Amino acid sequence: MPLIIMCGHPCSGKTRRAQELKDYFTEKTGRKVYTVGDEGLGVDRNSVYADSQSEKNLRGALRSEVERKLNKDDIVILDSLNYIKGYRYELFCLVKHAQTPHCLVFCLTSADLSSEWNKEREVDCQYTQEILDALILRFEAPDSRNRWDSPLFTIQKEDTLPFEAISDAIFKRKAPPPNQSTQSQPLSSTNFLYELDKVTQDILMAVLDSQKTSVPGDLVVIPGATEKISFCHIFFIALTFLRNEKPTGKFTHETFTSLRTTSAAADLIHPLPYSLRYCHLQL
Repeated sequence: MPLIIMCGHPCSGKTRRAQELKDYFTEKTGRKVYTVGDEGLGVDRNSVYADSQSEKNLRGALRSEVERKLNKDDIVILDSLNYIKGYRYELFCLVKHAQTPHCLVFCLTSADLSSEWNKEREVDCQYTQEILDALILRFEAPDSRNRWDSPLFTIQKEDTLPFEAISDAIFKRKAPPPNQSTQSQPLSSTNFLYELDKVTQDILMAVLDSQKTSVPGDLVVIPGATEKISFCHIFFIALTFLRNEKPTGKFTHETFTSLRTTSAAADLIHPLPYSLRYCHLQL
């Protein structure tokens, strides 16, 4: 089910808001709600965010954990900084692949307020001032005009979470369509080549049979085609060429272009109507 991405400065109230969301959806929907975050991985924030490679590994671990928990029934809340625009885009691609909606909850605070709340934490949970300042400086604020940051809910210190609006965003909104590159390609049947050979043979015979009774301009029915084609005389060798090209994956418009460079090829291919070429390509 949906993914809710928390976003904001360090010590901006993300964990508190994430808990509020978890309590609300657990009570209202009865679904399982998972919270994925830095604390769950048991990392030391100061050491991780002081080293770029360690931080990259942390983001990868969080993304993998989210991917494992995304399914058709449960809600996942990612409680982390999520301050890098490119990382939020990666998460967007992940939900596209899972075909589930998502939304972004941005906890907006000033640098001074984040620093103040950091000092109120227990010593073991505090960021050093140097790390805190560096993370705030690197923060890339979300923009609702970006599809990976939308729908965006911006929450300030005194605001109440818009629970119903968030619920509508993740339950009533259609999931983004997956990219073709992220979809698994259907497997070909084991007798694919046999079927392909049979279909092309049927087309070849239909064209040859039509030459016995038709005159140029007549409409000819081709097996498997939805539209009739305009008949014209075609040499058998040209049809054989087309039939043999298809299984190798070489048959393209460029094939015709290259063949037209010789007069002999032009004599063979020129009479072939475009509609037949199109029908052949759709097999």
